[in-house]
Amino acid sequence: MQSKYGHTTALLVEELLRTGCETATYLISKSVLNSESRERNTVIEHRDKFIELIQGNFFIRAILGEHNDELAEAVRNDPTLLFQKPEIDAHELISLQEGKTLVTTKDAGFYWHVNFEKFHQHFRDAILYQAIERKINSNAGECFKYFLQSMYLRTDPWKPTSNPIPFGEIRSLCEEQSNNLELIRYLEQYIAIILDDPLTMLTKYSDTGGGQYIVQMKKVFEHLAWICIENTIMEKFGAKAARIFRVVRMKKYIEQEDIQKEAMIPSKEAKQLTYKLLEEHFLQIHTIRKAGSSGTGPAKCFILFYVNQYQIVILLMEMCYKALFNGITRSSYDSSVNRRLIDKSQRLESVIEAMKERGESEEYIMEILETLTPPEREILEKVKIRIKNLYSAEIGLDETLFLFQMYQYYQLNKV
Repeated sequence: MQSKYGHTTALLVEELLRTGCETATYLISKSVLNSESRERNTVIEHRDKFIELIQGNFFIRAILGEHNDELAEAVRNDPTLLFQKPEIDAHELISLQEGKTLVTTKDAGFYWHVNFEKFHQHFRDAILYQAIERKINSNAGECFKYFLQSMYLRTDPWKPTSNPIPFGEIRSLCEEQSNNLELIRYLEQYIAIILDDPLTMLTKYSDTGGGQYIVQMKKVFEHLAWICIENTIMEKFGAKAARIFRVVRMKKYIEQEDIQKEAMIPSKEAKQLTYKLLEEHFLQIHTIRKAGSSGTGPAKCFILFYVNQYQIVILLMEMCYKALFNGITRSSYDSSVNRRLIDKSQRLESVIEAMKERGESEEYIMEILETLTPPEREILEKVKIRIKNLYSAEIGLDETLFLFQMYQYYQLNKV
């Protein structure tokens, strides 16, 4: 929210996440208290941003209060009531900012909470833009953005596939909203490149009216999950193991002898890597009894290796959760062990900031800085770097988990 819609919007979202559920008037007043500005215009700005968040479906009406049964029934008949603009009185907001107590407000009983589904949709779309930008370029990413816009006009955003989208509508959106002359000029070529991409984000439905296209959400996340799995195997076991995994995945069912031939890896090494992947549950085996044979020995049956993508995704999700727990635990431990040093550094920074505002001499400031000894500075720097790296790892793990959760959602969604 900070990067896309600004600081005020981020404050409102942060406050509602902290509160959980609140009326618009009291939420805005709390958000204003957390902002640096205390001018009256700040209240109006927060009110306008709050309404924008409702219009963007980032905030949603909570079915709470005395008449919640009636509201639930009304919402079933008209879902747009969940995003109906509340009556927010600017005079009430200013009174609360001045510290006055109000008996009631005009929007009393109208509670709001964060619409996580909208944020998940936003994060999902960001994954798709980034994937296509990395594989092709930013123009292709912008082109796909217009496909998603058009999709949401005619299809539920969480459907595995969209309804057919006409080329003429994409061209109109592109010409109306984009200043990218290169994209407008070569739009057909960019669509053709996206169609040919192995991620299969788009498929052609028909040639009617210049062409109609379908957005393939389910297939995209299947391919992205495969890429993530292969990258994990590459990092853990090396390029040859990743090659073996790809061979098994392509052949669907394959015997050990055929794996080493297809992967072009020496027999002994191929067996070691294959059984290592089997041991780590990246490969599975299926046994088929030979016709006319009796017993259960290896000579009496075929042993076929195969890949179960859904099972591997669950395995990797468990690994992500463990890594997240370990990262958070380690970060908390480093913070608690070095709490005295961190607090001392923060107090020192605030003192120096105040001294600079008063116009104290550089010599005096340097004397104060020297109260933090070189060994303490070295320890503090190491702790800060470690905590920063752990935080970055948490963000990366969270993004990977979200990708796998999207894969799971589309696999379980049979509609």
